[in-house]
Amino acid sequence: MPILFAVLHLLGILSLTCRASGSDSSVTTPITCTTRGADLTEEKQLVLCPPNCTLWRVSVFGSQVYAAVSSVCGAAVHQGVIRSSGGPVKVHKQQGRHNYLGSYSHGVQSQALSRWTSSFTVAQSVHVPQEVSSQIATTVLPASGPGLVKKTLKKPVKKISTGGNRDCQMEIALLLDSSNNIGQRRFNLQKNFISKLAVMLRIGPNGPHLGVVQASDTPRTEFLLTNYTQPKDVVFAIKGIAYLGGNTNTGKAIMHTVESFFQTGVRRGHPRVIVVFIDGWPSDDLEDAAVLARESGINVFLVPVAKPALEELGMVRDKDYMKKAVCKDNGYFTYAIPSWFGTTKHVKPLAQKLCSVDQLLCSKTCYNSVNLGFLIDGSSSVGEGNFRLILDFITSVARSFDISDIGSRVGAVQFTYDQRMEFNMYDYPVKEDALRALQGIPYMSGGTATGDAVAYATQNLFLARKAGPGRNFLIVVTDGQSYDDVRGPALAAQKEGITIYSVGVAWAPMDDLQTMASEPKDSHTFFTREFTGLQQFQQPLVRGICRDFTEAN
Repeated sequence: MPILFAVLHLLGILSLTCRASGSDSSVTTPITCTTRGADLTEEKQLVLCPPNCTLWRVSVFGSQVYAAVSSVCGAAVHQGVIRSSGGPVKVHKQQGRHNYLGSYSHGVQSQALSRWTSSFTVAQSVHVPQEVSSQIATTVLPASGPGLVKKTLKKPVKKISTGGNRDCQMEIALLLDSSNNIGQRRFNLQKNFISKLAVMLRIGPNGPHLGVVQASDTPRTEFLLTNYTQPKDVVFAIKGIAYLGGNTNTGKAIMHTVESFFQTGVRRGHPRVIVVFIDGWPSDDLEDAAVLARESGINVFLVPVAKPALEELGMVRDKDYMKKAVCKDNGYFTYAIPSWFGTTKHVKPLAQKLCSVDQLLCSKTCYNSVNLGFLIDGSSSVGEGNFRLILDFITSVARSFDISDIGSRVGAVQFTYDQRMEFNMYDYPVKEDALRALQGIPYMSGGTATGDAVAYATQNLFLARKAGPGRNFLIVVTDGQSYDDVRGPALAAQKEGITIYSVGVAWAPMDDLQTMASEPKDSHTFFTREFTGLQQFQQPLVRGICRDFTEAN
């Protein structure tokens, strides 16, 4: 077998080499199961994988983006581009990267890898008759027979189908109980229930995205958020999930979902929810995992099924596990089902609860739900070099948040005696663009009228971003004493629901800083003698904003 393995691998490389000179990317190149991404000669190439590659011990590293040392056909099966029967695959070479994530999908376990020099992605190949001109198609179709004509015409419709519930744009991880406690029969009922739930949620490219993780002795990712974006594909994938058995290590599975599952294919700014199904009770502790989830901006939603009877309570490790797992013990973040039998009536109510995005306060965290206004001192005493240090500081603060068109927003005003709107909350809905805009603010130079600047920001920066409590934050960075009154404008801003953080440098008087700052003054005021000391406030400032947001909501 090792000799046959080596021969097939060599034949695959030779086949690629023979086609490298003057080849057309539209020509399908046959390869072997062990052909690696590094063996391909073109940046974009259409290859043909043989059947039964899953029978070989193919090596795959990564998820969605694969290290070039991976088997191309193995990656294609893992991604769901082809099945065990093989088929054509589009391969696109990419640059190397760090932290390739391992995951289990479509019967293939990919491995994690810290770094590799080059990468590739795989995608489905478009059927040739769909790519030729309409004139050629009319000469070909009659010979295909009426049955194949209909089939060919239907394919493009499936390819371009879009949709999903636009009012439920969420990232959902379904965490299934695959323990000995549930057993094979109830496990199948659980799969049937979540299939109906996926359809009811109206999974789609513009709606909720859904993936599945199994809880057992060791957690296992079955498929990621972007593997399937149509209900029928999700249902098919769920049907193929195999029962594991073992302990109900739900806490370990939640930890895995936070640290691994939500690191790939997550849409920025969309609420993230782990829906945890528990048959009976968990074998391990949930509290630490739930705290990590909340701190990562992920809501834990529990669905207990067949809760322990009175005589079984002594076997439950932590009787308050549900209270500790959810963000608020108000009944909203749990949905109890008495039995796996007759669950159909619970599908719609659970879907409605999950899609009440504004109610999921653990998902709508400080990271993806706040409006950050930066009020930047551009006076002559700051100087060009120190002004750059201020911009570095506020950029590092903004980088901690999920900036997007449906997430957090950022705006900036520079002030001297006058005020200049650098950009408002709606100008840059893409995080990278907002960070570049902050870094690119030109230095003004002039006097220091901080009170007028606070009033200007209140009236202009937050005008279009009216929000609930703990959502609007103004971070004032100044290096000197204001020539005007700061108390009145600061109080007016706070009455409008704006929380003010004062950051002083060098000659900024503590009295002015604390007068502007929201209550409690000490936790909303920062001061350093040197501009180089600003970066030490980045984490305390972000934590303070998150604390204010959580307490207000």
